[in-house]
Amino acid sequence: MSKMIPYGKQHITEEDINAVVSILRSEYLTQGPSVLAFEKKFASYIGAEYAVAVANGTAALHLCTMALGVKTGEKVITTPITFAASANCVRYCGGEVVFSDIDDETLLIDIPKVKQLLEASPKGTYAGIIPVDFGGRPVNLEELRKLVYKYDMWILEDACHAPGASFIDSKGNIQNSGNGAFADLAIFSFHPVKHIATGEGGMITTNNKELYEKLMVFRTHGITRNADNFINSIEFAIGEKGNDYPGWYMEMQELGYNYRLTDIQASLGCSQLDRAETNLQKRKEIALRYDIAFKEHKHIHSPQVEIKNDASVSHAYHLYIIRCKNRLGLYNYLREKNIFCQVHYIPTHLMPYYRQLGWKEGDMPVAEKYYAECLSLPMYPTLSLEEQQYVINQINTFFEN
Repeated sequence: MSKMIPYGKQHITEEDINAVVSILRSEYLTQGPSVLAFEKKFASYIGAEYAVAVANGTAALHLCTMALGVKTGEKVITTPITFAASANCVRYCGGEVVFSDIDDETLLIDIPKVKQLLEASPKGTYAGIIPVDFGGRPVNLEELRKLVYKYDMWILEDACHAPGASFIDSKGNIQNSGNGAFADLAIFSFHPVKHIATGEGGMITTNNKELYEKLMVFRTHGITRNADNFINSIEFAIGEKGNDYPGWYMEMQELGYNYRLTDIQASLGCSQLDRAETNLQKRKEIALRYDIAFKEHKHIHSPQVEIKNDASVSHAYHLYIIRCKNRLGLYNYLREKNIFCQVHYIPTHLMPYYRQLGWKEGDMPVAEKYYAECLSLPMYPTLSLEEQQYVINQINTFFEN
């Protein structure tokens, strides 16, 4: 096949283009009404009280650690199998990252191992935890909340891979990733390979009004225009005596950042969100075809297949991962056939930056074994049946030879 098949890519429709063009012809390119419209629409989709649109997923993580009050030296737990930003956000605030190994089947942070980690230290050792809905499979946050509640820890859910994912809680209720039922904050990414694409962009969701208000200030240079919160006097604001603050007045009360999303991006996000459920269903259909192809394969283990036996989980399929021997050989062979797979992820604790902080090979044996075998196959809604079958055939041909 001459056409390149990547592991993931965006899908832009005429409706998306028209939505963006309408903003380009409007009064506002940024700091206009489209951002608020996107926030409300996304919060409704996820089922959260509040949503804060930001420049990207990393900005979302950074603002969350700021709002949660991560301080120098505070310890925060996360998984080694994630993009580095999930850990880096703690370091931005001067905190210390503590990695905890993954479960070999779900590839999510192993909650029993987290329990062992917590029980081995005095209460108060850890400030919080950042679980990751890796690949699109949601962490059971109800179970995690019950555990960390005893230790007065917060939860920041990294749901970048999982808009539309859900699990069923102990009362039989469907809990959407990012809905705030068990996590204090959750974050999403709108990078082109994600479910919803805005070029760059991110979103924070929460049910906590206090955290929401902090995020809104931190997002825009630490500046507030809410007169109820002003600290300086009216006389100072006006430059003379008066009864009210003037329209121009604002205060920088925190050291914030310019992490805003533009109206251009927000309009694209709103348009993409209209297709979210349709595209999620397409991802599930693609995953099912992979499941059937590899379920009895003697050279391939697919962690996703086991999900079919867990009716409590609805997977969002950002990634479709297989595990195999001779991963490098398969990776190179597929590239020769114009199939560009990817590896998710190099264990974060073994990145040189974290090695210099004391982490080493052998610290996370399950994650390290997984990394030696994993490969992410093409997974995106516009992947055609013909293209997917070509991928499957080439994988089979490689192992037959």
